[in-house]
Amino acid sequence: MSALVPPGSTDTVFSVDTLLKYMGDDDKARAVVTKIVRDACAPAMTPLLQAGQAIDEQRLADAGRIFHSLRGSVGNLGAKRLVTASLALELALAEQRVADIGPLLAAVETEYRLVLEQAGDWLARHAGGAAPA
Repeated sequence: MSALVPPGSTDTVFSVDTLLKYMGDDDKARAVVTKIVRDACAPAMTPLLQAGQAIDEQRLADAGRIFHSLRGSVGNLGAKRLVTASLALELALAEQRVADIGPLLAAVETEYRLVLEQAGDWLARHAGGAAPA
């Protein structure tokens, strides 16, 4: 568990149950949600690599935009822990708190890897194929 997520937290790593419920929880809804999950996970680690490069190049605003976009796309998958970690990192980037960026980036990476893993497991169980690693 990341330093941003307190022990015993009920925040989710990944859950599309609510999304499925709102969409009718039928075969059509599962097909749509499967596409949403696949599309959200398709970039795999690319956004983190791009943001890391932006940080290395002192383009903190660019890195912040990458994390904002990632948070928006993956947040729809019930990734509350990733959203929390990303928001903290985005704030540190915006405020140029350089000393905080490394640990917060590590927390986002940990949470994002967990989302990708759980999304891949969900796809394997419900759609017959895993998300990209």
